[in-house]
Amino acid sequence: MTRRLVVIGAGITGLAAAFEWRRRRPDDEIVVLEAGDRIGGKLHRIQLAGHWYDTGPEAMLARVPEAVGLVEALGLGEHLVAPATTQASVVLPEGRFPLPAGTVLGVPASAEGLDGFLSPAGVDRVRAERELPPLAVDGDVAVGRLLRERLGDEVVDRLVEPLLGGVYAGRADELSLQATMPQLFAHLGEGSVLAAAAAARDAGTRSRGDADGPVFMTVDEGIGSLPAALVAAARVEVRLRTPAHAIRRTGSGFAVSTGQVAAPEVLSADAVLVAAPAGKAARLLGGVAPGAVQPLQGIPYASMAVVAMAFPAQDVGAGSGLLVPPVTGRLVKGVTVSSSKWPHLGDDVLLVRSSVGRFRDESELQRTDEDLAAAVVADVAELLGLARPEPVETAVVRWGGGLPQYLVGHQGRVDAVRTAVGEVPGLGIAGAAFAGVGVPACIRDASRAVDALL
Repeated sequence: MTRRLVVIGAGITGLAAAFEWRRRRPDDEIVVLEAGDRIGGKLHRIQLAGHWYDTGPEAMLARVPEAVGLVEALGLGEHLVAPATTQASVVLPEGRFPLPAGTVLGVPASAEGLDGFLSPAGVDRVRAERELPPLAVDGDVAVGRLLRERLGDEVVDRLVEPLLGGVYAGRADELSLQATMPQLFAHLGEGSVLAAAAAARDAGTRSRGDADGPVFMTVDEGIGSLPAALVAAARVEVRLRTPAHAIRRTGSGFAVSTGQVAAPEVLSADAVLVAAPAGKAARLLGGVAPGAVQPLQGIPYASMAVVAMAFPAQDVGAGSGLLVPPVTGRLVKGVTVSSSKWPHLGDDVLLVRSSVGRFRDESELQRTDEDLAAAVVADVAELLGLARPEPVETAVVRWGGGLPQYLVGHQGRVDAVRTAVGEVPGLGIAGAAFAGVGVPACIRDASRAVDALL
């Protein structure tokens, strides 16, 4: 029997779910509703100095199967590119230091290799952690709170903060250890943070049969090229500028209220997958899964902006880029030297991107595009020591409410949402708000949701 699936949200999660549904049920009707004027959500690319350039995610974790597998399933495997370098450095008040090896999102497994990166007192604090009373963690805890108590402020401010800030645009003192570092959290029974980090690192190494392969990959025409490929392969109807307003149960399935105010429509569906940000999902689910509303409302979002820059070709010797923690007082929180990182971009220009904005610290985003671009260019030129600092071209892409914040207790909220939605046959939910903000995590959550619906 032919069924109609309605997907709300045309980001990578919604489109990956539509693609997976099509693979399993080739004759069904699939309609994707998107309130915005384009597909892809946070996957976005622009033309910069003659190159396709990502201003959303610019790399995909390659040591998990979801993203690379999807690219290959789309017949685009030959377009996958491995980085030429992944050596990043952290900018500190004392200078630039290579990111220490063997950490778990910045959490060290020992004091080895931290000399210079931390002060002598900071290194001693890390070394002494195994001598502290055994860990006694009852439930979830903020990353910063636990690590400051056990390893000291310097580890948080210099190592963990720049990495978490890059992934979540969040703050270590508020982010959930269980949700952002699940491998570390799972090994806290080892008795110390250092032991837990070592166990998590070793477990990760053992689980990867391809440990010698690249950690990350991208697509030569940009990860932002994947949404159009998914729509074409899934043969779905995408309705842009068509927000969903409400979902209600009917005798045969669901009715989705959609469309513009001047042209409202009620769309019938046998199954509905909500792949919208948490706040929007909460408004949609009030009438069908009220138990999901409050936990969804407890997932806030951070806004940020990406500034893409093309400079005259020049050697900067900064590896793949720089991480810039708040202790430096700088505007930018990271710099990716794309021309060094990705060999397919060539060497005719120096392509660089930088991000601005953290959770609860978004005042700099109030600047105009011109002012923000000029300030970021000045910061980047100084950080990279550019001999020719005048850009050939710049572009500012703003991500208002772009990154969900996994605050303490996040897993409990996710479990409550999953339970409430799972009690409604034919209703699903998925997205970056739940089990990972990266491209592979969103694809994995899309597949999980399709499994549950089918």
